[in-house]
Amino acid sequence: MLKKRTIYLAAPLFNEAELAYNKSLKARLQAYFDIFLPQEDGLLLRDLVANGTSAALAERMVFDADIAAMKESDLFLVVLNGAHIDEGAAFELGFSFALGKRCVGLKSDIRQSLPTGNNPMINQSCERIFNSADALVTWLIATYAKKQHFSV
Repeated sequence: MLKKRTIYLAAPLFNEAELAYNKSLKARLQAYFDIFLPQEDGLLLRDLVANGTSAALAERMVFDADIAAMKESDLFLVVLNGAHIDEGAAFELGFSFALGKRCVGLKSDIRQSLPTGNNPMINQSCERIFNSADALVTWLIATYAKKQHFSV
């Protein structure tokens, strides 16, 4: 059986601008890859709690679903925009790196927390970090979509 490679797309998802940006990035890649975007394909804490799930159970459900999706992914893409990386995205990056996933970053935001840029733990976890979505998308397609199908 043949299938596309799967990318886990980790990104902040706490306001309309972030949600829209994440969706647009997914849209640019989905012709070439299967994309797991937590805001669309996972569970959201705010929705679970709003529907009556206890906060503790909702947290566990989100955690378990995202861990499973990271384990099943082939590649990991993290949006690093903001002066500080989103805490959840930072965890997901470290976890995916520890699993041996190929990790790539996107930071189109010029703000940075350290004079040298990102924290070294972030930089060293990423195979490459791009400063534009155009460059990232072009590289991902050229590097990984050429061989997008593989035997399962």
